[in-house]
Amino acid sequence: MNGAQSLMKALADAGIRLCLTNPGTTEIHLVAALAAEPRIRTVLGLFEGVCSGAADGFARMTGRPAATLFHLGPGLGNALANLHNARRARSPIVNLIGDHARYHRENDPPLASDIAAMAAPVTGWLRDAASAAGLAQDGVAAVQAAMQPPGQIASLVIPADCAWGEASPLSAAIPAPEPLPVADRAVDEAARLLRSGVPTILLLGGAALREPGLRAAARIARQSGAVLMSHTFDARFTRGAGLPEIRRLPYFPERARKRLSGYPQLILAGALAPTAFFAYPDRPVNVLPEGCRQITLAAPHEDITGALQALAEALNAGPDLSRQNSKT
Repeated sequence: MNGAQSLMKALADAGIRLCLTNPGTTEIHLVAALAAEPRIRTVLGLFEGVCSGAADGFARMTGRPAATLFHLGPGLGNALANLHNARRARSPIVNLIGDHARYHRENDPPLASDIAAMAAPVTGWLRDAASAAGLAQDGVAAVQAAMQPPGQIASLVIPADCAWGEASPLSAAIPAPEPLPVADRAVDEAARLLRSGVPTILLLGGAALREPGLRAAARIARQSGAVLMSHTFDARFTRGAGLPEIRRLPYFPERARKRLSGYPQLILAGALAPTAFFAYPDRPVNVLPEGCRQITLAAPHEDITGALQALAEALNAGPDLSRQNSKT
């Protein structure tokens, strides 16, 4: 068994079921190993940006990482625009990036590049494989890193000699990591703000915009009078009958400031503090009202849904009426 074969077996054991590829000759051993691994569906893309965009979409809809396979630094460069979008969406993706054999790098062949520097702006985890024997473990580490809540891009650079060199199989089933629980004091502080009677916005993002989070947020809003809002864009937004109406922040800063005016308190649940998309001459980038007090109920890497449910219970918010209504 070579390094490429051990890698693909380990990735499949770890739960990878899709690889979106635009490979070259440097990655031929990886391509052959993919063809021999029946648990991973391999899809050829004619442009790397299509591959990275499809991997982003797969992650947003399934919550699981797909793999990509790119040809050296230039191939990665073609994928960067949609990898930027994936990073902003906190999508879990495992990038496999072929590179020249380690002993050939010093010769500076025509397609040599600083892959690590190119990958760094869009990558949360980055590793340059050092041996064929360790390649499978590198792949498992990449999957684990990609799945760390709330999700991130993991990039593994694979020198060609690591792909063709001798290796041993590795059993690599890994449990899905759980988000960090939210501290009780964060729930208590949010409850105090909502009991104060001061107009408050509950700004939702990430997992808060899936159905369980939305239902918990609806209970909070009904009990406290909080206004539910979200950022202009988010990775995924569940909609449908029985779910609360969420007002999105407007794109242009003057409209966002108007939407947020009159709310002295802001609670963040899986969202970051709002700001203008761009700076404009002689205009502020801050869209929050002056003196607005903001606290974080749950950060993006924390258990956002659990925090909203705990906050609803702390407020004695009662049952989910939308579920009761749907049964009548």
